[in-house]
Amino acid sequence: MKQPITILSIDDDKDILYALQAIFDFQGWRSVTACDVESGLKAFWQYNPDIILIDYHLPRINGIEGVRMLRQFSPHVPIIVFTIDENQEVADRFLEVGASDFALKPIKAPDLISRIHLHIRLMKQQANNLNQADMTQTQADNKTAEERVVKGISPATLELMKQSMAEASKFLTAEDIADATGLAYQTTYRYLQYMEAENLVEVHVTYGKVGRPKNSYRLAYTGVRKK
Repeated sequence: MKQPITILSIDDDKDILYALQAIFDFQGWRSVTACDVESGLKAFWQYNPDIILIDYHLPRINGIEGVRMLRQFSPHVPIIVFTIDENQEVADRFLEVGASDFALKPIKAPDLISRIHLHIRLMKQQANNLNQADMTQTQADNKTAEERVVKGISPATLELMKQSMAEASKFLTAEDIADATGLAYQTTYRYLQYMEAENLVEVHVTYGKVGRPKNSYRLAYTGVRKK
């Protein structure tokens, strides 16, 4: 019999944990909860979750340090961070220590369920890619994956970004790409920064009459572009 997806939720708000458990039970997922990082780490070892949800503001050890500690145990398990705003600086700090994506509070069940399904798919895709490689290449890929997780860049998520942008011939905003991939805006923006630094995208800047310049992106030219 196929084992259900196990989700570990780390949050010090008991009402939120109760709501998450109800959502996951309805989806047929196994729910494990913890009220702080210390108990979350114990639950991680006990239940070996497939997905981790963690809040930013936690007692004693905050969410950023919690993600860092969890990543020392597993470079691949998706970690989705709960945030109450879209502060990119905080998001970048989370991604640098290994967070996979974000979900805004207050929690909206359809959005959260969709985000979890996306990362389950990415997790399976990454596992399949590793299984198809030979042992030597697998070891190299594992090392690369671990290094990129620390930098906030997952190979599977990066490939999702590329695939989404490859389907469009025009320049896309970060909001367009976030909607197309199902990733949070903060995650999308961080990956676009990385792709720009690596010359993987072209950037078009639009200057409006009021406000800051608006960037849009498309994959860097590597051959015949779709019309």
